[in-house]
Amino acid sequence: MTHKREIQGNVIKISGDKTVSIVVERRVMHPRYHKVVKRFKKYLVHDESNELKVGDQIIAIECRPLSKTKSFRLKTVIKGA
Repeated sequence: MTHKREIQGNVIKISGDKTVSIVVERRVMHPRYHKVVKRFKKYLVHDESNELKVGDQIIAIECRPLSKTKSFRLKTVIKGA
C-alpha cells in the first residue's frame, strides 16, 4: 500500500456541491534573510456529506483525482467553526 499524503488546513470557501476550498500554511526559512516566513497554498477537498462550514479546521487525505483540480478527500474535522 502506498503512503497517502495528509494535509491540515482551514476551510475558507464552499466551492460548489460537495467541495470546499482549504488553505494550508507552512513555515519555511527564508534563504537569504534566515527568518521564518509563512507560505500558503490552496487545495480543493471533497466533502461527500456537505458537513463542512467556513472556518472549520480539517485533515484531508490524498485520493485519486476526482476532478481536474480536486484530489483530496475529507478525513476528519479537528475543530468546528
